[in-house]
Amino acid sequence: MPGSQELRGGHETCHASADHDHAFGLRGSRLEPTFEHPKVLVNGAGNAHRVGTLYGPPMHHFDDIAERATTACLDYALERLRDDPAPLDRSVPYDELARAAGQNITAAGRAPEEVLRVFKEVLARACLSTDSPRFLAFIPAAPTKAALVFDTVVGASSMCATSWLEASGAVYAENEALRYVADLAGMGPEAGGCFVSGGSAGNLSALVAARDTAARARGSRPDRWRVAVGEESHSSIQSALRVIDCDPLVIPSGPADRMTGDSLRAVLNSDPDPSSICAVAATAGTTNAGIIDDLAGLSAVARDRDIWFHVDAAYGGAAMAAPSVRDRFAGIAAADSLVVDPHKWLFAPFDSCALLYREPELAQAVHAQHASYLEPMRLAGEWNPADYAYHLSRRARGLPFWYSLAVYGTDAYAAAIEQVLGTTQAAARRIDEVDHVSLIRDPELSVVLFRRPGWSDADYFEWSQCLLREQVAFILPTSWRGEIVARAVFLNPNTTLEIFDEVLETMR
Repeated sequence: MPGSQELRGGHETCHASADHDHAFGLRGSRLEPTFEHPKVLVNGAGNAHRVGTLYGPPMHHFDDIAERATTACLDYALERLRDDPAPLDRSVPYDELARAAGQNITAAGRAPEEVLRVFKEVLARACLSTDSPRFLAFIPAAPTKAALVFDTVVGASSMCATSWLEASGAVYAENEALRYVADLAGMGPEAGGCFVSGGSAGNLSALVAARDTAARARGSRPDRWRVAVGEESHSSIQSALRVIDCDPLVIPSGPADRMTGDSLRAVLNSDPDPSSICAVAATAGTTNAGIIDDLAGLSAVARDRDIWFHVDAAYGGAAMAAPSVRDRFAGIAAADSLVVDPHKWLFAPFDSCALLYREPELAQAVHAQHASYLEPMRLAGEWNPADYAYHLSRRARGLPFWYSLAVYGTDAYAAAIEQVLGTTQAAARRIDEVDHVSLIRDPELSVVLFRRPGWSDADYFEWSQCLLREQVAFILPTSWRGEIVARAVFLNPNTTLEIFDEVLETMR
């Protein structure tokens, strides 16, 4: 049709009128505004906005302020990406931050360069860089450069990845990345799920699915559901149980400090109401010490008793990619649900957790939300990430991980994880070689626990603060069997044995 542009979607063809064409410039398949009568408005901060007859609020168009903000922010991002190694930085007390940063949100707005200056010179320096090779506390992060860059692309693309209808391309790519994780675990071709914010959200969503699936299968609910957990299960498991009104059935650890199939079986055999147990929640890499539960034994007991088997592998699951330790995850393929955090050891930026189900339709039956305005998104019959966790609106948080995997290849991931494992073992041997510290247990993955004989609890905390103050490293004490000890987590491939030698030297 002369004077019109055909916009194709689904099986229908829509026509934009000639009048509509006059108001918009047509570029490829997108309609973009043209500005025939620009005007200039200046706000109280001296920011000039070019406006035209088709403008709504100037801040929603790429005017000169957007241009300046883009230039300033991308220049800063490039500078930060080129930091090699990344700075450690520090935490800053509130009063000091308030004096340095001041009030930034005003009625009239401020120049984008000035706002970025406050972030760069004050706020960013008051944030610890988890990708610093000297960050050895909690569970660090070490996003690849490609993943970080693509995170910027995701933000600029303004996608809502709730459903296939809204973001089919993003969901397709996320599912490809989920398939990589599912294949590492050996969960089978039907496994699937979605990306959520982290292990806490993943564990909660999986245990909700476990509880409600048990209720449907058994046709009734006990007075209180229970979940079998290990003594070293993550705090988010305990939190999830409180949220869903379930009680923990704590299974004693065996001599190897892990939950085993034998101990689970013994507890269930003596329990007065085993039918109230809706799930077994195992851990593949405890946060405190990196210990992997007896997944093969636990999965066998769960299968024999028809109990949902969940595995929290938020930290440790990435090591499934390393041939040297893959056998330690035997039994994980039987998981009914699994969480692995790419923002930990799979080198993606925060926040990203892969939540997988062996039979996704069970989770969909629990989590899919229904409302008159939501039903149209189901007409395509495709994969909707919102159906597999307790969420609806969601960022396409799996895309930076997908991009990094596609760019570098899975072999590079395996090599990087093996390198970290090697550094961890070297650090453990170094502790054995010196005479002023002692190793508490051989590391299974990449967490090293060690003590300084003669130190009090206060000594450990003072030492930790001194390390950060002097920018040697960020290490926090922990508790092991009632004793305060030192804990170093190796996750960044750029963390060297020489950095750990510096840490040990400060303990003399």
